[in-house]
Amino acid sequence: MPLKKILFFVFLLPIAVHAQSLQAFKEAQLSASRVQEAWKKYNDVLAKDFKINKLTYPPQSVYIRAFKAQNELEIWVKEPYQTTYQLYKLYHVCALSGLLGPKRKEGDKQVPEGYYYIDEFNPQSEYHLSMRISYPNYIDSLTGKKNALGGNIYIHGGCVTVGCLPMTNDTIEEIYILVLNAKLNGQENIPIHIFPTRLNKGGWHFLVKEYANHLDYQAFWMSLKPGYDYFEKHHKILPTMYSEDGKYVN
Repeated sequence: MPLKKILFFVFLLPIAVHAQSLQAFKEAQLSASRVQEAWKKYNDVLAKDFKINKLTYPPQSVYIRAFKAQNELEIWVKEPYQTTYQLYKLYHVCALSGLLGPKRKEGDKQVPEGYYYIDEFNPQSEYHLSMRISYPNYIDSLTGKKNALGGNIYIHGGCVTVGCLPMTNDTIEEIYILVLNAKLNGQENIPIHIFPTRLNKGGWHFLVKEYANHLDYQAFWMSLKPGYDYFEKHHKILPTMYSEDGKYVN
């Protein structure tokens, strides 16, 4: 076989494997009864709402931000051929456990804080529908309790929690279909960034005052702030990088 054909084949092989994997994922999701019901209820509604907001549906890319103190979760979307995100919708997180501050160990009931991505869509969740957050990440493994970090942190339905981001069943159906559509549209990594509060001037003043004795928390939150500030200014996400001492570096 000529060299050009060999190189062309090698280049196409990962694309073909990814396409097959994505198709299998799509078939598995859309064959689940809860996803089918949510799709019928919300897919057309979302498409119409995107059109009203002059946005393309399904979205090319979504970005999720959550703020624990405000019980809020935002979904931002990126238009085709654009580099910046636009806010699509703000959702209410209907319950929270724990306090402000990162999750450090299994059983502490803390909602994680930091930079993660969605790594699983569960259509048969105990809590209706759920999307798993990629906790623990590298920072968590450095700063948390060794071999006892916990896991299985989700955005899910049911409106109950011991460390997750719970929604009502109707809300998780809408979010699940929206984010699933981005995945099916080719977005491999769906980022979710979880903050203790909005890290604006008022939010930072609150953290410094209320957590004056938690210098470790303040140092951790300070490492989150550059990424937060950059997104607020540019509506773009900085690459996630880590220091050896367990801080985010931007």
